[in-house]
Amino acid sequence: MPVVNRIAEFSAEMARWRQHLHTIPELGQECHETAAFVAARLREFGVDEIHEGFAKTGIVAIVNGQGAGPTVGLRADMDALPIPEATGVAYASQRPGKMHACGHDGHTTMLLGAAKYLAETRKFSGRVALIFQPAEETGGGAEVMVEEGVLDRFGVGQVYALHNAPGVEAGAFYTTPGPIMAAVDTFHIHITGKGGHGAMPHETRDPVMAAVGIAQALQTIVSRNHYALDDLVLSVTQIHAGTADNVIPDKAYINGTVRTFDPKVQAMVQERMVAIVEGQAASFGVQAKLNYVVGYPATVNDPDKSAFAAEVAREVAGESRVVADAGREMGAEDFAYMLNARPGAYLFLGQGDSAGLHHPEYNFNDEVAPVGASFFARLVERAQPLAAR
Repeated sequence: MPVVNRIAEFSAEMARWRQHLHTIPELGQECHETAAFVAARLREFGVDEIHEGFAKTGIVAIVNGQGAGPTVGLRADMDALPIPEATGVAYASQRPGKMHACGHDGHTTMLLGAAKYLAETRKFSGRVALIFQPAEETGGGAEVMVEEGVLDRFGVGQVYALHNAPGVEAGAFYTTPGPIMAAVDTFHIHITGKGGHGAMPHETRDPVMAAVGIAQALQTIVSRNHYALDDLVLSVTQIHAGTADNVIPDKAYINGTVRTFDPKVQAMVQERMVAIVEGQAASFGVQAKLNYVVGYPATVNDPDKSAFAAEVAREVAGESRVVADAGREMGAEDFAYMLNARPGAYLFLGQGDSAGLHHPEYNFNDEVAPVGASFFARLVERAQPLAAR
């Protein structure tokens, strides 16, 4: 895979960074040890400024180029997931019940690689803001950093991020103009009935049957209440009730996720869920409370910036290994908040055959880290070239 020569020279060092980060997974905003490692490497590289404490453990590092110019932002997420690791690698998680099952250790490594190169060479004008963000998986760290004024404080004019993609050719890129990932909402439904003996259901108001009825009725929102060509996913992912085979419980719980792109579709789903939950509860003689939580918005690429990023990716990976109009998907990403605030693009970088994201056997492919670092580095050099002398 073609990479910047200087980055190729320290690719083994990048693998060591990544594998160390893999041993110390941290959740949410509590990325203290990860952030300390990142800050130590940045100081070694000689970046011009290091600002810590955004979203609790986030870092922004500044590298100045040669001469005046704008600021381009590059973002990497740092947090892990609450999943017990099953990779069997020598550098497996040392934190029981936590692991880097989404490759954020690799994302952080790629941005560190770009930082090392950019601090050494400075073949660009203006400056680059390297954004190391906690709490992508939960907590919306990107939203917090935007609210804390990161983009405004450092004058970031455009912003970019990468995510690894298992099952896609290692070192290949794909992206798309406009919406690339969906908005994500969560719903919780608490049902209260009247419990009793399983042999005497006529004396109860059964919350289990109400939960089944609500779960089935919710699926009609997708099949009967929205235009079939508008992307919408509504998944019931949890139903909890009962403790014994001969006891009808008095409570049940339903949980799930909603994925949309159009705010009008999102609003329709909320309206229909309220009606369905209330109506089904009345029909079964129980009480039901819906808590609908609006989450990350859709991730929307600026068309011009995504086209530019695809050009840079072709330079790094080759014409045939970049898809610039791959279409959108129903996953979600809190980088959406940064793209709502600034034009930019989100791209995927193939990691080859591996377990899928959020799987206990997933492990980032160290061979693609120099490719991602090269993409970040060349993007800065292309976006903010040195003035002709």
